[in-house]
Amino acid sequence: MGQAVETVLGRWSDGPGPLHRKLSDALRRAVERGHLASGERLPSERDLAARLAVSRSTVVAAYDTLRQERLVESRQGSGTRIRPRPAGGTPRTGFELSPVYRSLIDGPGELISLACAIFPAHPLVAEAVATVIDEDGAKLLTHNGYVPAGLPALREALADVLTDDGVPTTPDQVLVTTGAQQAVSLATQLLVRPGDDVVVESPSHSGTLDAFRARGARLVAVPVDDDGVDTRAVADIVTARPPAALYLMSTFHNPTGAMLSARRRREIAELVAEHGIPLIEDNALEGAPLHEERLPPIAAFAPPDAPALTAGSFSKAAWGGLRVGWMRGPAPMINRLAELKAMNDLGSPLLDQAIATRLAPQLARLRADHMVYLRRNLEIVTSRLRELLPSWEWREPRGGPSLWIRLPVGTAAAYAQVALRYGVEVIPGDVMSPHSEHGSYLRMPFAEEPPVLEETMRRLAQAWEAYSPTEEPSRPAAPVVV
Repeated sequence: MGQAVETVLGRWSDGPGPLHRKLSDALRRAVERGHLASGERLPSERDLAARLAVSRSTVVAAYDTLRQERLVESRQGSGTRIRPRPAGGTPRTGFELSPVYRSLIDGPGELISLACAIFPAHPLVAEAVATVIDEDGAKLLTHNGYVPAGLPALREALADVLTDDGVPTTPDQVLVTTGAQQAVSLATQLLVRPGDDVVVESPSHSGTLDAFRARGARLVAVPVDDDGVDTRAVADIVTARPPAALYLMSTFHNPTGAMLSARRRREIAELVAEHGIPLIEDNALEGAPLHEERLPPIAAFAPPDAPALTAGSFSKAAWGGLRVGWMRGPAPMINRLAELKAMNDLGSPLLDQAIATRLAPQLARLRADHMVYLRRNLEIVTSRLRELLPSWEWREPRGGPSLWIRLPVGTAAAYAQVALRYGVEVIPGDVMSPHSEHGSYLRMPFAEEPPVLEETMRRLAQAWEAYSPTEEPSRPAAPVVV
């Protein structure tokens, strides 16, 4: 199967009732939604029990229930499989949705969800909303509402911001999108065809990996260290077999929080210019620093006509509910992306764009305020890690709202199952890896308010105490920098 069965099952253990019943219900839902295909072999009872951190009797009872319902069948030597469904059933989608997106669809329920790093709205957002209604409302209502490439005033404001950030930009080089995720998705539609190679970092943003997989791309992984992506590995891949695109997060990498060094930015820019390999640079987290240091986008180190696309977003800088992002690139590429944008949704909401126009000149202040907020939260989380979970290993990120944590024993996927039963949803590292690497890692956002962070750490520590891993990690422990 595609993703691991525990990922497909999602928050199966949430809520009241016996575990075996909740497990059989979750397996049934996975079949009904097309996440488990007819004829697909399920893990053995012993294997699934280990993956879900439950007793074998729980899995035995769940499988027995599904056999009685004639949803699965078991045969000696071939294991337990999903029975063929009647014609007209839900078809298999070909890929499974990331648990990050599944969490957004399902809602948090009573869990503390660490699936997404979501900031509270900055006070400037409310001010911008009021100003737009008072000063721009009447004029906006006379507009027909359709601007696929973006509100001209917003494109101009973003061009000014990008120019000040070190990459000279004109308004026709900016496309307004519904968040950075749409910017990357549009670039994927433009650049990637089924079977194409796409170079991605390992680990990476699970939502974007999903988008590439849905497009039928072959993911070629390169490692990330404290200075960002391994540019020598990228160069070797580009030289041996040029990919359709490079997808990189230079500022700040999700989930490690690394920042690509100036030297490596220049090396990537030279590769892009020399080989004509399109770059999708995702800087959605640029507005979430932990330090004063700033570097311009990779495009600033490349010739003006190099196929370098840079995505940004107001969602992390100001408020997740403000679904406004942008893509910056050569005007001909932006024109093609605008055509795709028009076919996708005819243009982002005009009112949101007007609010973003008011916020664009305030991005530097938003960034500075987020730095204060994140530094405070990071201190809370790291102090609790030292106190409650001293065996967990992590490096302080350069930016971004998450820690990338390595567990000393066991797997993050199995621990995540235990954490669910203590009321916390965590994302294991294999979900954020192109080929299910990083099984001993998990991502832990720290964007919530302090009382929530304190309770989260208490529950995680209880879950760790209850977790009894038997599998040792496959790699030696990395040094811890705190």
